[in-house]
Amino acid sequence: MTEPQTTPEAAPRRILVVANQTACGDELLEVIASRTREGPCRFTLLVPATPPAEHATWTEGSARALAKRRMVEALTRFREVGADATDGVVGDANPVRAIDDVLLDQAHDEIILSTLPPGVSRWLRLDLPRRVEQRFSVPLTTVISGRQLAN
Repeated sequence: MTEPQTTPEAAPRRILVVANQTACGDELLEVIASRTREGPCRFTLLVPATPPAEHATWTEGSARALAKRRMVEALTRFREVGADATDGVVGDANPVRAIDDVLLDQAHDEIILSTLPPGVSRWLRLDLPRRVEQRFSVPLTTVISGRQLAN
């Protein structure tokens, strides 16, 4: 008698979400929910500890503390839209270096980069989406928030 054949369940896609001021933005949450509807995914949220541009006197410690608060709040919001999101990392202030650090530890199937709109976004002025695409062999989705000011 032969055993019934079972198909192995596909491993969830691993998606690295890179965001700071837009980590709880509606646009990003819509993309997270969309990926979740497409199939099993595990999200890792990377929040680079970049000090806000409008504050010249920030220390690395205060920038990391702010990034951690944003990370905790965003992971909660990700789970509220149905995402498997338990992994969060506060990374280097340089987003490319922060992504590199995360990808050294764990391969990912996609990077979602969430940024403020043109004119406000330091990441867009630095051409971060193109730099990430060129440096890493991982499909990239760029999400541009409609928010004009950061909190």
